[in-house]
Amino acid sequence: MSSEQFQAAHDSIYITGRLLLQSLQEIRATREGEEDDTKALQRIENDITKALYALKEQKYQVAVIAPLNAGKNTFLNALIGADILPSEAEAITACRTDIRHIDSGQVHRFLEYREGHWQPVAIASGDAVEIAQKFLEHTQSIRNQHNPARTIRFEIEHPIEAISTLSSLAGFTLSDLSVENEQASIKFTPTTEQEQIILETLENTDVILFILNENNFKNDSVSGFLKKIIENYRQILAVNQGKVFFIINEVEPKNTHIDVSEVIEICKQTLIGLGFPSPIIYSANSRKGLLAKLIQNSTATSNHTKEFVQVFLGNYIEETEEGEFRVPQPIEIAPKVLKDSGILVIQEIVLQTIIENSGWNLLNGVLAELNKAAKAIEDSLNTRLVSEEVETENIPGKAASQSTETLTNEPIQALGNELEHLATEPQKPEVNPPRIVTSLKERKAQLNEYMDELTSIRKSLDSWKPVQRMN
Repeated sequence: MSSEQFQAAHDSIYITGRLLLQSLQEIRATREGEEDDTKALQRIENDITKALYALKEQKYQVAVIAPLNAGKNTFLNALIGADILPSEAEAITACRTDIRHIDSGQVHRFLEYREGHWQPVAIASGDAVEIAQKFLEHTQSIRNQHNPARTIRFEIEHPIEAISTLSSLAGFTLSDLSVENEQASIKFTPTTEQEQIILETLENTDVILFILNENNFKNDSVSGFLKKIIENYRQILAVNQGKVFFIINEVEPKNTHIDVSEVIEICKQTLIGLGFPSPIIYSANSRKGLLAKLIQNSTATSNHTKEFVQVFLGNYIEETEEGEFRVPQPIEIAPKVLKDSGILVIQEIVLQTIIENSGWNLLNGVLAELNKAAKAIEDSLNTRLVSEEVETENIPGKAASQSTETLTNEPIQALGNELEHLATEPQKPEVNPPRIVTSLKERKAQLNEYMDELTSIRKSLDSWKPVQRMN
């Protein structure tokens, strides 16, 4: 199931659900005064509303873990599409940082959550440059003062370019987890609540990404890091092996003595020795991908463009038919550079993992609820239709019976009785059984259209049902 197919199915389910809800509300409006029936319809309406809310508000989380100086923040920036997180050397956060996706038109904010408080404190708002600067200053202050406010996590509200075209994944969050080696490096002792946050994140996350780089394999530090992580979270990682990926983050300038394919093989053997029988490993050049995105989206600063030209442009000089060399403009080659960076491949595997697990389960569950609601509405319409059809059939008999009755009262007395009746009884709308039957049949035909659409979506969803991965 591709991300485009997921988006289309998500939209179809939501639109059909909204139409079903609207139809039900119109049916309820015609049943006022029929207490038992309207209560049942209210329950169905509540079920549809809850299902549609779940569809729109579903949360998706990707946890990112790395040893020191692996380029984790650069990798996160490449997925975000903005240079918003400072380098680890500048700002070791020491606690979890969530980057929560928002629409591009919303205000970008940097928030802080503190121990014992539910509501966050707003630290800064503005563009990526402003937030990055404030983030750096604030995290350095926490490091120097040993966390006096008992900060337990940060949250940055910012558009994430990797899912910008997928409104179905609007609840997407990247979680930068600060683990033991980062905390120890700045003599930071995590609180019990912080440790619990890391544990809960790993238990509930949709994807876990380990970021390593080529230089990590020059010594045994990466083995020690991975061993410690696996020991601490062995059960969680074992359950989620199909959702765990290892990223070898290439660095610039290139180390000519180490080939990335060799690093991947070393990483693979290390992980197998630590208990990962079939580790899934990718490589990427995060800085390359970030700069390409910034240039492609016209958000690069002059420094970004200068770096892009100095470090990467030389690899894309073209030779013309005349044998002359042509230096392309950065905007010309940005798409190819982005593709070559490997970031797009990683984005796709992350999205596919989410869609094939949490995403598919969400659509499947919501669709089941809507089908159940549609069937309940159909049963209610059928019951009412049978009742009204019987009433319609009895009309001729009632009319004939009334025509043979003998008037026993004087016309004036009859008129007086009628006036007294009108004065003491509230007026009721005229009931026309044949017209009601016609209306009910129209409602049922409309409902059948919605049920056919749900059936069509079900067939498509079942054809995309993910195959269970073998770990």
